[in-house]
Amino acid sequence: MIRFGISRLPPEDMTDADWLDSLLARGHTAIELPFVSGFPWKEKRCARFGEAAAQRGMAVSVHAPYFAVLTVEDEDKRVKTLAALEHTLKLGRALGAHTIVAHTGHIKGRDPEELHELVDEGLSRIEPKVRHLGVALGLETAGTDRSFGSLGDIALITRRFSFVRPVIDWAHVHAKSGGGLTTREAFAAVISFLRREFPGWAIDPLHTQFTDNEFGVHGEIRHVPYGEGSLRSDLLGEAAGETGLRMVVISEAREEMSHDLILEDLRKGEAAVTPVATGEGQPLAQASIEFPDPVSIEADRDGFRTSGLARIVRISNPQKPFFGKEYVKGDLVQYYASIAPVLLPHLEGRALAMARYPDGAEGGFFYEKQCPSHAPEWLVRAPIHSRHRGEPIEFCTAPDLESLIWVANMGCIEMHPWLSRAERAAHPDFAVFDLDPQEGATWEQVTYTAGLVKVILDKLKLAAYPKTSGATGVHIYVPLEPIYEYSRVRRFVEEVGKLLVAADPETVTMTWDIARRGPRVFIDHNQNVGGKTIASVYSVRPRHGAPVSTPILWDELDTVRPGDFTIANIWPRLRRYGDLFAPVLRGGQRLESAEELLAIGG
Repeated sequence: MIRFGISRLPPEDMTDADWLDSLLARGHTAIELPFVSGFPWKEKRCARFGEAAAQRGMAVSVHAPYFAVLTVEDEDKRVKTLAALEHTLKLGRALGAHTIVAHTGHIKGRDPEELHELVDEGLSRIEPKVRHLGVALGLETAGTDRSFGSLGDIALITRRFSFVRPVIDWAHVHAKSGGGLTTREAFAAVISFLRREFPGWAIDPLHTQFTDNEFGVHGEIRHVPYGEGSLRSDLLGEAAGETGLRMVVISEAREEMSHDLILEDLRKGEAAVTPVATGEGQPLAQASIEFPDPVSIEADRDGFRTSGLARIVRISNPQKPFFGKEYVKGDLVQYYASIAPVLLPHLEGRALAMARYPDGAEGGFFYEKQCPSHAPEWLVRAPIHSRHRGEPIEFCTAPDLESLIWVANMGCIEMHPWLSRAERAAHPDFAVFDLDPQEGATWEQVTYTAGLVKVILDKLKLAAYPKTSGATGVHIYVPLEPIYEYSRVRRFVEEVGKLLVAADPETVTMTWDIARRGPRVFIDHNQNVGGKTIASVYSVRPRHGAPVSTPILWDELDTVRPGDFTIANIWPRLRRYGDLFAPVLRGGQRLESAEELLAIGG
């Protein structure tokens, strides 16, 4: 599916509603606000426009000021440019925008390593302030040999910063390739590169810009009216339709006629390769929940198949009751499809143990570790050696939207990823404190214990991030550099647990004998063992109301309950805070100093 829109501020003589309605009438389903010279709007104005756009299903993006680049060296200018990026992201949140677009900067005779260091340092400075906003920073591909930011450069940056996305300016790619985008195959080659070099969640949907241009040996010279150059949108539409890529296309043309012609050709190209529906399309989920980005399904043999995705995923029994009479299986699958942009980074590269509930949350379940033989060929497997079997077990993974939908359609209510990535299976990316209230223990005891954990971790100078389990307890994640064996991480959690028990033995226990635990909070340090898994952040739990394991702020411990956030009501929270667990992906913490303070031997 391709969304099309223009880059423009609304005219002063029209209301937001009238202007957006006029765009919709022309087939526009996206809009980019060019804040390229400064900030014409304040947050309240942005919020009003964003609400009007959301009511009409319009996707909103923002272009940051041209001066707000990441390769400025002068510290005074650098402070201003980084502040401008921060402010644009905040305005983007108020607008409900999915992306703010920014230029990476100029080369000015500097080598790539120096430029990447500048970008990394700048993004590291703003990350603590913007990571919770829920708005991606889109870095636009460079259009001249004086500008920094090739697709390869942006791929490297995206791997280091999960809130960064690529923005493809097709005119820039065309100019830098010497006019190379003149066939469907050429556009498809760029899309293939994107799928190879970027995680699925970073390019789904892919934000792009389009206009015709004139170029020379050094790259783009200027934009020209559509048809006067050699770039054609019908070829882009064909490539996107053929590959099933979801895309936003923003026309940066200056002429109204160019906008219309670009859209007309884009739709022609898309239609030329889009397969004819085999049945009447229908929503995957019930109408009881207002999910973002609804998935459509079509009748297919004795079931259904997804439509408009990169790969066809077959869906079985979408109307089967899955959480009592409240929600059906289609609601579960649609939830995972909608949560994909924030969930997929936490699943990427990790083996999955699937907690499958074929008859829904109230029926029986089983854990499936080995990827079943009927899994589609395109599903990425993660082979991990099993000491018990003496050979590798091929686990399923979910690196992209289609894989996640397939896993959910298997009746997998709970997502259980490994604590380590498959390529470093013996080295976890974080330590986990699983606070599990035993029979008779209260939620107040859980939150009190969580507070004690934070006090100790603060003393050890280790950052930690809590989430509700979605069931009865709290999970606390301590991001680490993946250089420690599981046994060492387990020992660290065990020693902290002993301090907690010593501090308040009436509230906290590590006793393995269930009968002797009493109404206390159990610290399960054995969760930090290779092959052991825990319900992922944003995983649904098989309980009434379909609760979700949700990141929380430390100062929310006293006000939330583990079942407060569900597949139905988590969306306003995500719009407000973004992914509070994004810092967990950054890792970067070491245990040596903490081990020394805890008197743990090597």
